[in-house]
Amino acid sequence: MAAKDGDGWARCGRGHRHWGVYGASGLLAVHHDEQGMPYVLMQKRAWWSHHGGTWGLPGGARDSHEDAVASALREAREEAGIPPDVLRVRGVYVDDHDGWSFETVLAEAVERIAAVPANSESDELLWLPVPEVAGHELHPGFAETWDDIRQVVTPVTVVLDVANIVGARAEHGWWRDREGAAGRLLRDVAGADGFVHPLLAGWRPRIVAVVEGAARNAAGEGAVEVVAAEHSGDDAIVELVRRLPLWEDVRVVTADRGLKERVSELGAETVGPKWLLGQLGSAR
Repeated sequence: MAAKDGDGWARCGRGHRHWGVYGASGLLAVHHDEQGMPYVLMQKRAWWSHHGGTWGLPGGARDSHEDAVASALREAREEAGIPPDVLRVRGVYVDDHDGWSFETVLAEAVERIAAVPANSESDELLWLPVPEVAGHELHPGFAETWDDIRQVVTPVTVVLDVANIVGARAEHGWWRDREGAAGRLLRDVAGADGFVHPLLAGWRPRIVAVVEGAARNAAGEGAVEVVAAEHSGDDAIVELVRRLPLWEDVRVVTADRGLKERVSELGAETVGPKWLLGQLGSAR
């Protein structure tokens, strides 16, 4: 196990030749402006590289000790000077070539970070509006997957009606310690390896959990954001959904019929607690 031990050619089960002994990965950094227009950071490959002169993502061969995320973040730092702390990883799109794969790591960027070629592998780096990407000469591998990948650039916020979910989870004696039950749920959500998504592995949407009443002091962990409702949890959820940008995809997890109607009027999708509990392997 050593740095750069993934450099080299490999042949997939389809008989194609690919760079990356252990596979390869790239970073799809996405930033939305205030109007909701998504921009993605694109790399024009150096003329001497494989498919030189085409546009794709900062990326390259994955080393034996790396997963896709670690590899993509390293490559983005080496090729574009992008520090990982300005990115929020949201999932991985896997392009499987029967024994060899290219993994595209989707990450939200806090801004359109100034990016310039940091080594000889890039001729140019640009933030392109998503509608303009297809108008460029794309790397063949990226071109094949772009129609799928462009479907997942819109950020997703999942809002948890914690009181309702805790009730549906029905742990023994949960009603005697609502704060403890809420805290256990939040820890389980924060510790999940990722949620199921039709296109992304390890999907990690933004998660906002609303707690109320006796559970108001339940603490969140990891990337789970916790909102303590001053009064009604339902009212706090409705106000939260109202404040989110209209172009975001919003999913509210609750079984409360009245709350479902209120947030649906604001354009949010709703799913029942079984959806979340199933993701955690705790469906009842």
